[in-house]
Amino acid sequence: MNNKRRAVPGIRHYDGPAGGWGALKATAIAVRTQMDALEAPATLLRTNQPDGFDCPGCAWPDKEHKSTFQFCENGAKAVTWEATSKRVTPDFFAAHSVISLLAMSDFELEGYGRLTHPLVYHRESDTFRPVEWQQAFDRIGEILRGLEPDAVEFYTSGRTSNEAAYLFQLFARELGTNNFPDCSNMCHEATSTGLPRSIGIGKGTVSLDDFDKTELVISIGHNPGTNHPRMMGTLHELSRRGVPIVVFNPLRERALERFADPQSVIEMATYGSTDIASTYFQVKAGGDAAALKGIAKHLLELEAQEGKVLDREFIATHTEGFAAFAEDIAATEWEAIEQESGLTRANLQSVAVAYAKSNATIITYGMGITQHNKGTANVRLIADLLLMRGNIGKPGAGICPLRGHSNVQGNRTVGISEKPTQAFLNRIEEVFGFVPPSKHGHDAVMATQAMIAGEAKALICLGGNFAVAMPDHEQVFTAMRNLDLSVHVGTKLNRSHLLTARETYLFPCLGRTELDVQQTGRQSITVEDSMSMVHASSGKLKPASTQLLSEPAIVAGMAKATLPDTKIAWADLVADYDRIRDLIEQTIPGFSNYNERIRTPGGFRMPLPPTERVWPTATGKAMFSVFDGLDENAKGVGDNTLRMITLRSHDQYNTTLYALDDRYRGVFGRRDVLFMNEGDMTALGLEHGDRVDIATALPGSTQTLEDITVVAYSIASGSVGAYYPEANVLVPLDYLDKESGTPSYKSVPVRLTLRSKDIRAL
Repeated sequence: MNNKRRAVPGIRHYDGPAGGWGALKATAIAVRTQMDALEAPATLLRTNQPDGFDCPGCAWPDKEHKSTFQFCENGAKAVTWEATSKRVTPDFFAAHSVISLLAMSDFELEGYGRLTHPLVYHRESDTFRPVEWQQAFDRIGEILRGLEPDAVEFYTSGRTSNEAAYLFQLFARELGTNNFPDCSNMCHEATSTGLPRSIGIGKGTVSLDDFDKTELVISIGHNPGTNHPRMMGTLHELSRRGVPIVVFNPLRERALERFADPQSVIEMATYGSTDIASTYFQVKAGGDAAALKGIAKHLLELEAQEGKVLDREFIATHTEGFAAFAEDIAATEWEAIEQESGLTRANLQSVAVAYAKSNATIITYGMGITQHNKGTANVRLIADLLLMRGNIGKPGAGICPLRGHSNVQGNRTVGISEKPTQAFLNRIEEVFGFVPPSKHGHDAVMATQAMIAGEAKALICLGGNFAVAMPDHEQVFTAMRNLDLSVHVGTKLNRSHLLTARETYLFPCLGRTELDVQQTGRQSITVEDSMSMVHASSGKLKPASTQLLSEPAIVAGMAKATLPDTKIAWADLVADYDRIRDLIEQTIPGFSNYNERIRTPGGFRMPLPPTERVWPTATGKAMFSVFDGLDENAKGVGDNTLRMITLRSHDQYNTTLYALDDRYRGVFGRRDVLFMNEGDMTALGLEHGDRVDIATALPGSTQTLEDITVVAYSIASGSVGAYYPEANVLVPLDYLDKESGTPSYKSVPVRLTLRSKDIRAL
């Protein structure tokens, strides 16, 4: 940071690497403020171990199950946040009205601790009061039976286990709806939509073993140090053995620059670190397609000049559509590529040369690729680049979408989809004896629009903070208050719980770290990581309250009370989760010998046909695509518009805030900041520390975010960054990828207005 800049409260330069002693200090603080000091070490050491629990944080897989600790700083925060000794009891709610709780910050709300009792909203006193479980289930059933099935929305968070998610989709489908808004709709739906068209499945194709064999990694649009932090160990190993890591990201992120592995005695003892990115390109927000086209264009040029750059045999045998793809790439002008990507022709040619030399390349990507108006097309363009050199279906190569939450991929695998396949529905009918609905249901945006229109009457949330996570959440807040019924299952209080409908229930559930004992004894749940490994998770901590139920038990309780003629033995399934897994095995391909295989440490991998060069597409081959044009986002209205990216801080996971710091970016104790390129600041007459109002620069938009402090940062020109979820108010609900329904959180045109020259200094 420039020393000549004026001081701004809470903004200071942080020069340390990602990880290292800073990470250990942050872990120690999380333990001290949340957990019993004697219990914490044993709990953390059970994280990601064979007889322990799966980290409730990121979905990066475990390399091996050994005695070494398998958690990172942010994983420790996730564990201690859930395993906290703090409690939110009925006495707390008796002393706090909903209106008073709404005046608190999201950080304060979750910081009070674990929910302990089932609760119902009492409108006359404006408080939540305890309610008996069965009484609550019976009333929910009574309300749901009085509604049309398609007026009910079933929302699922990525922390939900395979077992709970499977029961949840059975409940909804026996009721008669495919309305499944879920967290995947807001992050990787473009992957789930795009990859099946390209390679036949909506999942990545690489394993951790492939990272041991790869010769090049191209990393696009993600910040692993915060959002999938256990990946840093893998990137650290790659860098130390000399594997090039080429990064495309609008912001300079510390974890992609330098990392000190807390498990490295040498780095910790010497305060050393390892450089991660071999080359770092700051692509414009929304310029990823242009950059990818530029790399592909130079590959075609190299092929024309030298030959043997493309894998012609692979293309001829395993793909279709290459000619149209190549024609479009050749017709794309370098000038347009440079303008849209913000990178030079030489930059992109250098990546193409490195890619041409590599015999095995992995491309990793995150929401910087998916959360755009053409997110699905972006994903397909990455697949195209890999197909050009046969980099799918061979060791050390493939596509690697980086899922965030620990089981967001597993939920989709076991049936949480608003667009189920007919084959899956047929199996449900055969096994359970009822005819599930075939009409496509609502995704997250469609569910929200239905609530706003008054068509949706009830919302059942299996975890999450639905309203806050959605775009333009002020509209969502109003819509939720107009529902007949809202039900929230969670471990801690959040703002969505307080947007009370005519009747609202708040159900506390067991956390991932806690002992789950049912009629047949201690239970395990299962999750699927981002590389399609399914493994068991079993908590051991004493539950936060004797009143807690597991998520499967809560779902079953609601279903049994709602469906008087149900075909499903709900109580028997909850008594032994093996029985749920038996049903998953009977209805979903890939789960053969489910119960037997999860008892092996590390679990098993779901079938991934493209890894064997088998393509479950309509043609039986991998399909090249044509990305129409270069500009994947709407242009801003008016002069001096910029593209805003929503970001998570380092002390954050999705909508959960562990603290108010973002130390790698030099922000401490605050979140009301806008990261901005210094050249753009000069052009607009702004200075570091100025306070601005931000307005959405789209036709007809009136969204604003007021009194935000400008912070000079290394970010691509034309791009600005603000924190999610606060900046979600600037994202219109209908500003999305039309193919997948994914909101465009990463490329919103905005305009800035300086509040007043006389209040420049805070």
